[in-house]
Amino acid sequence: MKNNSWHKNLWAPVCAIAWLLSTTVCMAEDAAKEISVPQVLSRVQLHEFHPLVNKDAFTVDRTLKQTGVADLADSDWRVRLLAVSDLVRLGSEHVGEIATGLTHDDAHVRQVCAMALGILKAQSAVENLETVVRDDVNAMVRSQAVVALGQMVSETSLELLHERFKEDPAPDVRHQCELAIDQIQKNKGTTREQLLAFQNLDASSFETVEVGKAAPDFELQDTERKVWRLSDFREKKWVVLIWIFADWCPVCHGEFHDLMEMQSEFEKEDVQLFTIECHDRYRGRVMVGKELNPPHWFVRQPFREAYTEKIWWPHLLDHAGAVGAMYGVDPMTMAVHSEYINRPSTIIVDPAGVVRLAYYGTFWGDRPTIEQTMDMIRNEQFNFEHPERRKLPAAE
Repeated sequence: MKNNSWHKNLWAPVCAIAWLLSTTVCMAEDAAKEISVPQVLSRVQLHEFHPLVNKDAFTVDRTLKQTGVADLADSDWRVRLLAVSDLVRLGSEHVGEIATGLTHDDAHVRQVCAMALGILKAQSAVENLETVVRDDVNAMVRSQAVVALGQMVSETSLELLHERFKEDPAPDVRHQCELAIDQIQKNKGTTREQLLAFQNLDASSFETVEVGKAAPDFELQDTERKVWRLSDFREKKWVVLIWIFADWCPVCHGEFHDLMEMQSEFEKEDVQLFTIECHDRYRGRVMVGKELNPPHWFVRQPFREAYTEKIWWPHLLDHAGAVGAMYGVDPMTMAVHSEYINRPSTIIVDPAGVVRLAYYGTFWGDRPTIEQTMDMIRNEQFNFEHPERRKLPAAE
């Protein structure tokens, strides 16, 4: 009797735990099944986004009437990012429903749907996306549809993309056409890493970084697929993380040139630098001059010639902006040049692995220069505010 009682006492909690785990799995699966395309699109439609200036698709702070977003607690980015993630999780069997969102009255809904279709490589939606490229009134939405056609390597769309490259009124849409044409011709569509990153986004990890506490560990690939881990530098070096926008950003390229000129200073101070981009591999390689050379107005020398031998630091690919979201960078927070981008952000981590600076910009030029970043590390004084930083009026 005593022996049987012992077994009974042992297995009771084990069975309870097993039941709890199986119930939790079933509840999670049921919750995933409950998500529907209309529900996701409704969340986007009902959210009050900061307005877009349609001519250039610049985000304008609704309170300040200035470009940028002053409120660091703003949730525009979270609504967009999680909507794309949910649509991607719903998967290929819902492509038809997602494609219907391309005709929605709300430009944000159309943009989110186009982005999800590109990540899913939804070939059955090619004609729908081509209609958007030809006819949509919003440059940001046209731009996203062009990106999607490049991601799915739609060879049948090449004629249209060449046409829009010559004729679209928005220079940024024309630029995206140039990239998409090159991406299709090289057969370098969206990667499995990009798909998995959106499928596995975990909102509970968002904005968990705190100054004065240990930096959350992560691992990201660079443009050559080498994996880098933040924890590998603990007890060894200072680490600087700089999230940049894209190849069309003159501020980012200015920072790249500063970094190239200051290599010896980073080595002298034993600082490991990473630039990070919330894009897939092809787009990240464009940024560092390993693909085509776009004729941007600010480029004096083609990227390939200027960068190939001079970029000495790893340029990391933050697929889906997952690490950025964890670090509070807010991927997809502002529309600039017809594309949602992350906040311009600089994070400094000391050799003990502690975050010493987490600076989040309020517009694309708002962050410390490379020299100011190095000065903060040299002096161990981590105070910075951009003189043109956007600020909301104080509450009365």
